[in-house]
This record gives sequence, C-alpha cells and structure tokens, in this order.
Amino acid sequence: MNKKIFHGNGTQHITNAINTAIAQNKRTTTITGNWEIDSAIRIPSNFALVLDGCHLKMTDNSFSNMFINEHHDTIAGKTANGTDHNIKILGKNCAILDGGNYNGLSEKTQNQNGLPSIWKNNLILFTNVDNFEIAGVSCHNQRWWALNFIFSSNGYLHDIDFKACDIWIDENGSQHHGLIQGKYNEILIKNADGINLRQGCHNITIENITGFTEDDAVALTGKYGALEQAFEVENFCKDIHHITIKNIATSTYCTNVRLLNQGGTKLHDIYIDGVYDTSNDSPHMDKGIYTVRIGDTHLYGTRHATKDETYNITVKNIRSRAYNAAISLVGGMSNVAVENVECFDGTIEMEDKRDI
Repeated sequence: MNKKIFHGNGTQHITNAINTAIAQNKRTTTITGNWEIDSAIRIPSNFALVLDGCHLKMTDNSFSNMFINEHHDTIAGKTANGTDHNIKILGKNCAILDGGNYNGLSEKTQNQNGLPSIWKNNLILFTNVDNFEIAGVSCHNQRWWALNFIFSSNGYLHDIDFKACDIWIDENGSQHHGLIQGKYNEILIKNADGINLRQGCHNITIENITGFTEDDAVALTGKYGALEQAFEVENFCKDIHHITIKNIATSTYCTNVRLLNQGGTKLHDIYIDGVYDTSNDSPHMDKGIYTVRIGDTHLYGTRHATKDETYNITVKNIRSRAYNAAISLVGGMSNVAVENVECFDGTIEMEDKRDI
C-alpha cells in the first residue's frame, strides 16, 4: 500500500481558500488532498467548508485546534453581539480529521512547562456559535475530545465516525494495542471523547455516530470549570437542554452516552433513542464500563446536582454488554424514563443510585 503524502502549510492553504471564496462573494469552498495542519483554521459566519476525500492531519509537536469559529477566544466572542452564525463543516468521500502523533498534552501536563490548556487538543472547538452543522467526517487519533462545543445552539452533528488511539504502555515502556479494563493508568491518550457538549449548549441533534472512542462517545457535561470560565458568554444561560441523541453505535472504553451536571448547572429535556454497544468484536478494547450513564458519585464541581436540576430525560432502545451495567443513574434527578434495554454477555440492566 502506498504511503499517503501530506502537503505542508495546510492551515494557510485552507484559510486562503476561505478568503478567496468570500472575496468572490461565495459562501462555500471545497478542499481536496492531504494536508498537514499546524494551527487553527477560523471559519466565518454563513460559510460551509466542504472536505472532499481529504485527510487533514495535525503536525507533530503542534498544540492547536484544527477548526475554530471566527470569534472564538476573542473579546467579542464572549458577548451576544459576537455570536457566529450558520457554520458548516461537511465531509464526503471519507474525509478524515486526524490528530496525528500524540503531543504529550494532557489534563495533568496542561499549563505546565510552557504547555497550553488541554482544550487546544480538540480537533474542533466551537464557542458561542448559533446554527451549525458538522457531518460526514471520520475523526482519528484525537488528542483529547475530538469535537467540543460551549455556549452553542441549534446544531446538527451527524454521520460522524471515530477511530481513537487504542495504545497502552506496559511497565517496560512497550506499546500495545487494545485497551483492557483495569489498565486505565497505562493508556497513552486519556479522556479522548468523541463529542462533548458543555455549558450553555441547547437545541442540538446528534445522530448516526459510529466507531471507537477511548473515553465517552457522546458526553453532555454541565459544570463550571476552567474551560467554561475561559469561554463564558456574558448573560447567556449556562444550562444544557433540549438535546436529541439518536443511533449511537460505538465501542467505547468508558460510556457510550454520558450525562453529568454539577455545581448548579441544569441539564434537562434530553431524548436518547438507540445506543448500541458494538464492542463485541472490537480490536480496540474489551468491554466498556457503562452504555448510558447519568450522574456520578465523584464530585467534579462545587456540589452534586439536585432533583430540580436534572430532569425530563428519556432513555430508550439500548443494547449493552457493558462491564458494570447498561444504565447507571446516580444522584439527584427527576422524571427519568428508561425503556427497552437489552443486555448480553452477562451485563446487568441497571445501576440505580438515585436520591430518593
């Protein structure tokens, strides 16, 4: 098999293509070929970037996102007036977004010895975007969460595949493929989620998600940490709400769909239909821990959620062989409906530790 040849200066190439399209009064451009990306590409409002069969890969030793919205991490971007609108990244013909070789940036090493914050390792990081679509891409070797959204709304994320790194390292420093439960400390790239919706995300549909992720495939996480504080939008509601999640067919080392809110952030009106554990014949891992997980015994924020902060959640049509349980419900929540859970390979249906 011929080795792929990657062209350098991919960031500049794609940025130039976007600028040329806008100068010609066009709101779309198509990228082909294989390109190395060394710094983030900003996508403006009312623009569709089409990736046709291309392979975009982060350069070695780079510490950057691949795509961000135009006003990400600007003063304007933290206000309602700085909201970016109508952004699309549309892949076709097996377009790949690739984290490339791991750069050593982790949650433990971030902000030390000249390293940036961990969120620089997101392939796509959108903050304060209204009306967006990402579809038709395969995300490989994400160095942390692949797709990350904060204070973003009216989105459609669909037909996305993941192929995370599955390397673990033994006591002699030798690398092996295939993650095994009980060896989390040996995993090379930790917390490599697929899609993560954070504070302030609402009215978003996620569907037709496949592949392998080292951590959670889809996570809705409402807490007020350094990430949220860095990109908080003035006067915007922090809650995560009105999210639809459908047809998630993934092998996932931790959880296929994860819901967590703490410290006063509300998480409500969530509809989950069709989560399928595909780990049975996966070359990347054995069993995951849970298939759907709501809440946690561990305290990440200032306090756990209460019944009036996690509510109106439907979970249906689940198929699981998870290590612990198909469904985990922990802590304060109300009006949570679970139906049609199929378990195999010895999995139990429910770990129920809800506050009564």
